[in-house]
Amino acid sequence: MKIKFKIATPERVVYQDEVDQVILPTKMGEITVLPNHLPIVSALKPGEILIFKDTEQIPLAVSGGFAELNENSMVILADTAERVEEIDEARAEAGRARAKDLLEQKRGAEAVDYTALAAKLEKELARLKVARKYKTARPGIRIEKDNQN
Repeated sequence: MKIKFKIATPERVVYQDEVDQVILPTKMGEITVLPNHLPIVSALKPGEILIFKDTEQIPLAVSGGFAELNENSMVILADTAERVEEIDEARAEAGRARAKDLLEQKRGAEAVDYTALAAKLEKELARLKVARKYKTARPGIRIEKDNQN
């Protein structure tokens, strides 16, 4: 038995297939979803989504969103989501540094949106973590170079 899985952002469908297992970073902690899991709706936090299909693992970086599972069908509506091969590590590091600098510069200012800056920093840290973790593909990790959906 498989889970019909789909993850989409406002711009595109990032990944869609029948999978065996999905590990998600939720606001309440990391959860693993297997076939016949109870229905669930959960908010996602920035981090890594790990999809298991047959003998492969497919890692994705996500910046937040919502996941819904119902009758072995999971849909994730993500703010942003990237396959590991799409992450530009240098760009993610530059984004992290910019967000950190802005946060420190605005520390004394009054009307600063710390939440937005902290979210940006958290997003870039999640991208970096996933990129660095899978930079060198290990056996069983699928790093796709095409945009197969």
